[in-house]
Amino acid sequence: MTNVLICGIGGKMGQHVLECASSRDDMHIVGGIDKFANASDFKVPVYKSVFDVKDKVDVIIDFSRPEALDDLLSYGTSNGVALVLATTGYSAEQQQAVEKASEKTAIFQSSNMSLGVNLLIELCRKATEFLGDAFEVEIIEQHHNRKVDAPSGTALSIAKAINEEFDNSKEFVYGRYGKDCKRTPKEIGIHAVRGGTIVGKHDVLFIGKDEIITLAHEAQSRMVFAQGAVKAAAFVANKKSGMYSMKEMLAEIMD
Repeated sequence: MTNVLICGIGGKMGQHVLECASSRDDMHIVGGIDKFANASDFKVPVYKSVFDVKDKVDVIIDFSRPEALDDLLSYGTSNGVALVLATTGYSAEQQQAVEKASEKTAIFQSSNMSLGVNLLIELCRKATEFLGDAFEVEIIEQHHNRKVDAPSGTALSIAKAINEEFDNSKEFVYGRYGKDCKRTPKEIGIHAVRGGTIVGKHDVLFIGKDEIITLAHEAQSRMVFAQGAVKAAAFVANKKSGMYSMKEMLAEIMD
């Protein structure tokens, strides 16, 4: 039985994770962490701080805000607790802290927990390998009007994967404005759209002479992210220290 703690349990994603994890016979929900949630609204204990948790925890699933990271890393490394980091918007310094903490405990990190999105990323790698510099790349991401970071972590992951196929020779251009915005061959364009209740949509355009190839993924429910995060928790709970991602999990599933 894997003992799971949910950080950000009061948010929409936290509640989806609770629903998904509770339906599994191999998981026990120790409780949740949320500074603003009303504990009486939940059937599991809800704490203001991770350090208030006294029960045994095997893995923490985090769908909260970047501000929670320091405490989670401290708790995880001190107690040998694995972490599933689904939060985006970390600073460069925070990302360095994540990688440092992975020397002491297992950390699963993905900007998008959807299996479909991670397949999209691999398809973009293959397209880039095949098309090369003959096609220019533009990424358009769309999310709901309450999303706080832009561009999305998923858009950045797609761009980074594509750039790796170019030996990291490209530069990211975030939107375009002005009177001198002629595109250069070194660019990967990234554009953010915000509005309504869009769960998440990513379009990757490979634009060549007289033709356009579009690879796209659209999430129609947040539950796809919760399901992926819970699968990640089951995957990483008993792993040795190190950094893990969807790539390793998918490889194990397909093995």
